[in-house]
Amino acid sequence: MGERPILTQMPKVGHSLDRRTARDVIAEKLMVLIATNMLRPGDELPGERELAQVLHVSRETVRGAVQSLAARGIVEVSHGSRTRVANVDLSDLTVTIATPNAIDSYDLDSVHAARLHIELKVVGDAAERVDAETLEKLDSLLEAQKLGGDDPMRFLICDREFHLAIYRACGNALLSDFVTDLYTYMMNHRRIAMSRPGAIDASYQDHAEIVAALKRRDRDAVIAAFRHHLTRIYETTRELLAKVQQGPEETGVETAR
Repeated sequence: MGERPILTQMPKVGHSLDRRTARDVIAEKLMVLIATNMLRPGDELPGERELAQVLHVSRETVRGAVQSLAARGIVEVSHGSRTRVANVDLSDLTVTIATPNAIDSYDLDSVHAARLHIELKVVGDAAERVDAETLEKLDSLLEAQKLGGDDPMRFLICDREFHLAIYRACGNALLSDFVTDLYTYMMNHRRIAMSRPGAIDASYQDHAEIVAALKRRDRDAVIAAFRHHLTRIYETTRELLAKVQQGPEETGVETAR
């Protein structure tokens, strides 16, 4: 599987891409998953084959990325068992423009309004610019989401790659990076929300409708499908935040850091 597309799709903020290997890019992707609470300390990483499919690189690239993270103490590799996330705090890591802590400092209504205002423009532009390679990748990610079953962590890893592929198709790297930061908002709560019965199926159906509209290059349909998807995210996050304010015992989970 070719690895060059990953390099050309990564944001250019603060990096010289031609000096970075595919292994470096994948290691950074995995660090972002930890920084945004998609992966938590103690979580087992998906297997090499699964990560390679989702991240669109070879298994050897994934293996090299994991080894580099293990050397830095970010993950723990044990013979005969799955690689686990170490007890690390990467919340100060810059995801694209801002840190997860910076985005999480804003209130839910402000972030939702920003996503509606900017993200719908971005995905509308993507509908007019999306290429065959991106559409093929989105189909592959839909299949990976099916294979992930009811595991919210695995689904969200696919979900992030799905959203980012569409954002990058808009043709404006800065807007793509900005909405990517908005996407990371309260990811700890998103993982909780996705663990609820029917949540993964509902999001998968949203994604399938988005891809179908993208294949038609139907800007209005893509925007409508994304608006529906963003509204679902807003409503489930608002519900969770309200319960967390009542106390962890209401949800059975810890609050976000």
